[in-house]
Amino acid sequence: MDSVNYKIGMRRTWNPSRLLFFLMAFSSVVLSGCGVYSFTGASVPVEAKTVSIATFPNKADLVQPRLSQAFTEALRDKFVSQTSLALVPRNGDLHFEGEITGYSTDPVAITGEQQAALIRLKITVNVRYVNKFKPADNFETSFSRYEDYSSSQNLASVELSLIEKINEALVEDIFNKSVVNW
Repeated sequence: MDSVNYKIGMRRTWNPSRLLFFLMAFSSVVLSGCGVYSFTGASVPVEAKTVSIATFPNKADLVQPRLSQAFTEALRDKFVSQTSLALVPRNGDLHFEGEITGYSTDPVAITGEQQAALIRLKITVNVRYVNKFKPADNFETSFSRYEDYSSSQNLASVELSLIEKINEALVEDIFNKSVVNW
């Protein structure tokens, strides 16, 4: 009789493995949806397994010789590192192509002596995106970004670091529009 009273009065406690099970079950229900979720915010269709990113030729009036390769590699690196998609040379489930349409420098801050205090390096890229499984997400859009630098600096001395920063921002914009759906 004592054992019956003991069982009746006993409270059920949560052990860590039971709590972990419920948290994992809850997470899988919440995080599953129309696409595959990653902690980068990317939402890629479940059926999509590959991405192809064609080389973006530089068709700007002013051509920087390393820009085409640097931009294309930055975009490829972003998709390889931030999604589970395999990079293929062509005909990917998600496909990007386009061209660099603008590369320019312009004065942006004029001093009282009619000299530029800052110069802006601006890059514009036209992107065509095709999603084989969600054609409604396809787009052709022009993306532009810039970085300013002091007119006391020679463009040649800061150009590569500026290009790297601008490419990073452009790639983030393209990634967000294509798979984060902002």
